[in-house]
Amino acid sequence: MLVASFASREAGGMSDKVYIRPIGFAPGPQHEHGDAIRLAGGMVHASRFAVMLRRDGAVVERWLATPASIGAVLGELPDAVGAEAQAQWANLRLAHPPLDMGPRTVRLDQPQIVGILNVTPDSFSDGGHFADPEVGRAHAAGMVESGAAILDIGGESTRPGAKPVWEGDEIGRVVPAIEGCVAMGAAVSVDTRKSAVMEAALDAGAQMVNDVSGLAFDSRSAAVIAARGCPVVLMHAPGAGTEDPHEGGDYDSVVFDVFDALRARRDAAVAAGIARERIVLDPGIGFGKTLANSTALINALPLLHALGQPLMLGASRKRMIGALSNEAPAAERLGGSIALAVAGMDAGVQLLRVHDVPETVQARNVWRGLRDAALTDFSEMPE
Repeated sequence: MLVASFASREAGGMSDKVYIRPIGFAPGPQHEHGDAIRLAGGMVHASRFAVMLRRDGAVVERWLATPASIGAVLGELPDAVGAEAQAQWANLRLAHPPLDMGPRTVRLDQPQIVGILNVTPDSFSDGGHFADPEVGRAHAAGMVESGAAILDIGGESTRPGAKPVWEGDEIGRVVPAIEGCVAMGAAVSVDTRKSAVMEAALDAGAQMVNDVSGLAFDSRSAAVIAARGCPVVLMHAPGAGTEDPHEGGDYDSVVFDVFDALRARRDAAVAAGIARERIVLDPGIGFGKTLANSTALINALPLLHALGQPLMLGASRKRMIGALSNEAPAAERLGGSIALAVAGMDAGVQLLRVHDVPETVQARNVWRGLRDAALTDFSEMPE
């Protein structure tokens, strides 16, 4: 009966899409008598899932399932969405290989901290760290010593209203910083949307590219990444192909629209020759998104694992924290930043991009200790 109703809807030319969102979580699989999965091969266990059918922009059907029952639910879906649903279910259980970052291997079976190193004079929160090389090196070394797995170096501010930077100036900012960080043995990512900057940064020793445009801003970028074979972070921004990444933030449903947009950028990257195992996705919190949009995305982060890629969350000191805390200025948003980082960890996010590395590493270590202990906690099991 379900298949017949789908067939008639497809014949009518309507567009169906399917999404599988983890909605129930357990401290460990034993708490669900084994009926739970390791979400994306990490330290979070999911036990209940919502399978949602979206037609022409609206959710028209929703089923609840557990790992034991989801096969029956997916088996009822028509071919038009059944194959995609099976792929999403496999992706939710996919364990990701480590990122090859030159001197370091970054494991993705637990949350890792990415330290933000802005070398711009006009970042919304900090910046210009390498204006004084000694201060910059000390700041970078402090993040590495505190436990940052990767340093993400950016030479162009992407805050709302920021002016674009000529690629020559951007290269002049990031290359000395990259060389200094590489010399101290750090794993380095470059935060840029320009292919010439990517090339210069990789030549200087960076091992990963973090592009707020998802490789949509510069037509050469995908070819550069494919040729170099380095990991790349594809972020969602509604104005990805324009000078203003915040432009055009109109959504039918922000969670589904961001999911679909990230899938499209992932597929475009793969079509350009970039290996899937080197692609990381970022929902772009605050980029062309209202407070309601950003909170919806934070709450829906587990859904994004259905795309089959590691996830990065960059919510540190973002505007949404000020909006939820009496307009606290950027420098006074540590508590909110930690809260969002923990929300990301609870959602199974692998990479947390933050300004406050020591504090976030401490929060991660405590979180990880609780997760480890839960795997041997049988206090709620029957005698």
